[in-house]
Amino acid sequence: MSKVMQNNKAAQLKGTMKVPGDKSISHRAVMLGSIAQGKTTVSGLLTGDDCLNTIDCFRKLGVDIHRDGEFVEINGKGIDGLQEPSDILDVGNSGTTIRLLLGILSTLPFHTNVIGDESIAKRPMGRVTIPLKEMGAKIDGRDNGKFTPLSIRGGGLKGIDYVSPVASAQVKSAVLLAGLNAEGTTSVTEPESSRDHTERMLQAFGVEVLVDGLKKSIQGNQELTGTSINVPGDISSAAFFLVAGAIIPNSEIKIKNVGINPTRTGILDVLKLMGADISIHNINDQSVEPIADITIKTSNLRGVEISGDIIPRLIDEIPILALAATQAEGVTVIKDAAELKVKETNRIDTVVDELKKMGANIEATEDGMKIYGKSKLHGADVSSHGDHRIGMMLAIASCLASGETNIKNSKAITISYPGFFEQLEKLMQ
Repeated sequence: MSKVMQNNKAAQLKGTMKVPGDKSISHRAVMLGSIAQGKTTVSGLLTGDDCLNTIDCFRKLGVDIHRDGEFVEINGKGIDGLQEPSDILDVGNSGTTIRLLLGILSTLPFHTNVIGDESIAKRPMGRVTIPLKEMGAKIDGRDNGKFTPLSIRGGGLKGIDYVSPVASAQVKSAVLLAGLNAEGTTSVTEPESSRDHTERMLQAFGVEVLVDGLKKSIQGNQELTGTSINVPGDISSAAFFLVAGAIIPNSEIKIKNVGINPTRTGILDVLKLMGADISIHNINDQSVEPIADITIKTSNLRGVEISGDIIPRLIDEIPILALAATQAEGVTVIKDAAELKVKETNRIDTVVDELKKMGANIEATEDGMKIYGKSKLHGADVSSHGDHRIGMMLAIASCLASGETNIKNSKAITISYPGFFEQLEKLMQ
């Protein structure tokens, strides 16, 4: 499927909007509700393809899950209530689903086969399967279990003190979830802090998580109790409209009920550093996750360096920040971001290649990119390469470009943002 943005240069973007539920939190709410005792209700769930694949996987594991739009009711029977599936578990395009699911499956004394799409087949699973094997799980697959398809026979795990070579919420979460049903204490130490949605949500389900700086620990054999989870708007989805509001003339956009978890707000910090006219108001931190309303206005941006320990806090927002940098005065340098190479695509190469087609002055580096502003963008034949964040970035770029932009494989956007184009078009009116 292609989306043709015909003469789509926007005069302005104005309005008040909401973005879909946070993808990371939606996944975790379904997963933890499925291994909890009793009823869990989830409101505001992201209904994109990735999260629906998570629901499908747990239904195949025997969990009673009812969904009505963005509302989900899960009738959990505890982690021991999961059953050996009669079918292969297919995670589709979802890296979060497969890596966190591996942590849960590793604790269960039965056999499971897990696959994904072509993109998942290229993504490294060894960063998760290696520590899980250390705990005692039997995992096999291509290259000794480093790539899908994967075969898991779990149970009988023992806690480990794992020092992760990468700051990855997926790695940390997989090991901690395995530790829920392991003997003794399981801990994960990261080189920098990654997003902490799993720790927050485990505590909401009644699990004690010990936090000692970069080290997170969990005692085995703790039982989760069903609860109610309200999923905030996804700041990673809001990022596309925050950048759009900053770089498109005469714009002002208010986005309501956005999650502002401190481990995710690197995008806000960088936009402020670049000089964006951005304000945060109506802050509510009384729930599992803090939320707020965010307003962005057209801004005069300047080039900055984006590097170091802020990178894990905005890794998913780098594609859209690269677009912002094409409209900033001066040079923007993004480094320490080699993790981009193992996302849905190699996002360093993909961002650079696609924005170059539209006239951007941008070059790839070993661990990031260098962007020279300001660039006048023009329409082109571009592609998401099956990566939802690349697709949305290109759609925002088309709003600045003269002429027609044809975005190939635009359907990938529904992975995290159903209704994206409809919301964008509404802001143009």
